[in-house]
Amino acid sequence: MESPRARRSRRARPSRARTVLHTAFAVVVVVGGTAAGTVYVKARAHSGAGPVSSSATASASPSATADGEDAVEPVAEPAVDHDALLAAAVESVPVEDGAEVSVAVLDLDSGESASYGDGSFDTASIVKVDILAALLLQAQDTDRHLTASEKSYAATMIENSDNTAASELWRTIGRAEGLDAANKRLGLTDTEGGDGMLWGLTQTTSADQLTLLQQVFGDDSKLSDASQTYLRGLMGRIETDQQWGVSAAADGSAWALKNGWLPRSTTGLWDINSIGRVTVDGRDYLVAVLSKGNSTQAKGISLVESAAKAAVSALAASASPSASVPE
Repeated sequence: MESPRARRSRRARPSRARTVLHTAFAVVVVVGGTAAGTVYVKARAHSGAGPVSSSATASASPSATADGEDAVEPVAEPAVDHDALLAAAVESVPVEDGAEVSVAVLDLDSGESASYGDGSFDTASIVKVDILAALLLQAQDTDRHLTASEKSYAATMIENSDNTAASELWRTIGRAEGLDAANKRLGLTDTEGGDGMLWGLTQTTSADQLTLLQQVFGDDSKLSDASQTYLRGLMGRIETDQQWGVSAAADGSAWALKNGWLPRSTTGLWDINSIGRVTVDGRDYLVAVLSKGNSTQAKGISLVESAAKAAVSALAASASPSASVPE
């Protein structure tokens, strides 16, 4: 018969299973994600062993619970301020006195975006993408294909930036009223069609142009797959002498764009705009750059291309582990 002392001694010895459990708990590492950034969670063993972490920079502060175990507290890395990074990048780009530039950029792979400048700009010929999007949306509503003449106008309007073709399709969609109705459905909130036949004086923002690009190149679109494919194809076949603008930010592998340029008769200054998709190191970016007040077309093109490069570089850099928030 076992003595009381022997029974007490047996109860005082921890079981092998419990010892193994506590040892295993000492090496638990949990990595999760939050809206603010990556969360690193470390566990501390009940025995008082040191913390275990998947990152040398990560930290967690254990606190005692009612049963004596240490609680695990997640620590979030600071969120990256993409707008601040973009602002720092664009503000390093030389801009003529009196000129203005606005930029919006989106990484299609990560969904991260940023914008700089919120003023309103003349669209010039970039509105031709919007005109065709409105036409395609209207055709979808009536379950019809574009006519042969509409396709001919659309091709020359986008690929060659033909103004006569744009005016024909502007009439077809119902001018500003038709454009504004389509934009309301497409999610553009700060774009207003030009008066009468002045489609080039449609007012817009870089943020709205980024929204339009998402309708053309994104997954969640009011445009059908067929409409998106058609519009993307035309934007990828821009004639050679118009292959400038946001394409300067691409690594040469792929781009699709539409440019706009307009000398204002009242001032003699140039509106220079460019919108599109570029591919850099296998990642796709949507970029919209709007500018006005340029003394020459060449200086405006240089400004737009420099801003596009800066925007893509800023967003690409923010995706790296070493990216930090500018002070």
